[in-house]
Amino acid sequence: MNKAKYTQEVPEDRKEVLKVIQETKKPLKIMIVGGVDSGKTTLTVFLANELLSQGFRVAIVDSDIGQKGILPPALISLGFPESIFTSMEEIRPVKHYFVGTITPNQFFGEMVTGVKLLVNEAIKRKADVVMIDTTGLVHGSGVELKRMKIEIVKPDLILALQRKDELEDILKPFENKTKVIRLVISENAKPHTREERRKIRREKWKKYFENSSEHLLDLRKFYISGTLIFQGREISEEEKNILENLFRWLVFHGRKITSRYFVVKADIGTFPRNFDKNTMKAIDLENLSNLLVGFIDKEGFCLGLGILKLINFKELKAHVLTPLTEAEVNNAVEIRFGRIRVREDGEELGLLNRDAL
Repeated sequence: MNKAKYTQEVPEDRKEVLKVIQETKKPLKIMIVGGVDSGKTTLTVFLANELLSQGFRVAIVDSDIGQKGILPPALISLGFPESIFTSMEEIRPVKHYFVGTITPNQFFGEMVTGVKLLVNEAIKRKADVVMIDTTGLVHGSGVELKRMKIEIVKPDLILALQRKDELEDILKPFENKTKVIRLVISENAKPHTREERRKIRREKWKKYFENSSEHLLDLRKFYISGTLIFQGREISEEEKNILENLFRWLVFHGRKITSRYFVVKADIGTFPRNFDKNTMKAIDLENLSNLLVGFIDKEGFCLGLGILKLINFKELKAHVLTPLTEAEVNNAVEIRFGRIRVREDGEELGLLNRDAL
């Protein structure tokens, strides 16, 4: 299920990195950067196990939301391995931060905030070494994401796995601010196709949701975030009728936020519907089916994930499938909407844009 397994058959420069880590003042924050399939997680697993065997308390912040080692995907997770481990899947998470999707594009705020909060948590819990595994987005907007992460976390050491000079746009601004070690990419690093990645995620989703049960939730007991659906004022029956007649919609729910209408609807018939998107936002009810949601505690961390099955807008009740117990669900103060639709068997049904909800 995981791409990365613990092995001591690594390039010699990894052993040099271990010496640097051993000799550097603790606590030590290490950020690992590299492109897709460059071996970031394999390096994380190797270093963590070697440091554990030397008696260090190691924390791992897994922020590779699409190819997570620590279950489940769509979250940034913090774990403290307690003994030698084969793969990151074996690590029991102690804290999560909800991102709600499997790609960092459009979600830089969540990515940076989550990493920072979990690194702070690791230091608070007396980690000697905090290792931050990152996504493979290193080109284009990925350069800016890595810059923001480095600026906010201020790692003591950056380990860069790069092909030729692909990471230099990320590394150069920090050469005189933090220690940077460039590493070769192991000849054992295996490329994975998009379909192989999707298959790996499917297995992880399935494993996470395999013992789930459906909960009927009173949405009035939670703060709802990550969406505009419940902001502003509810539209009147007259406004609802006008919208239904004008656009041939079945309107399930509508709000007005300042001067803009936001409606959850289903189309009656198929024909073009033109409206000013500055004054109207319309979402198909279907996009809420099998939508990933997070249960958020009073500290802003994610207790676990759920799959939204149905919302009864009249009664403000929601059917959500989750592996969390009733007691765990009751510890949540907030339900946050994600941007990926997924079934409990692990099949991904599609991503939504940031502004879709």
